[in-house]
Amino acid sequence: MAKAVKSATKLQEFYVVIEKDEDGYYVADVPELPGCHTQAKSLDELLPRIKEAIELYLEVRPLTKQSTEFIGIQRVTIKASKPVR
Repeated sequence: MAKAVKSATKLQEFYVVIEKDEDGYYVADVPELPGCHTQAKSLDELLPRIKEAIELYLEVRPLTKQSTEFIGIQRVTIKASKPVR
């Protein structure tokens, strides 16, 4: 009799940077996975899409130890001679 093999699913966590572009789309990028990004008209649409993008990315390019680690995003203030926006 064959034994049933249980597949252990390991949860992985990734940081996702979300921005809104000039056309009003939300754009998600995964810094730890170069080239892994997607976009959507709303955040409700964006989150499932970026999860799918990560899963597809990892199917093609298995996760390896990165030489850099994503730490975070920091806002800085500078004196600017011309307004950016």
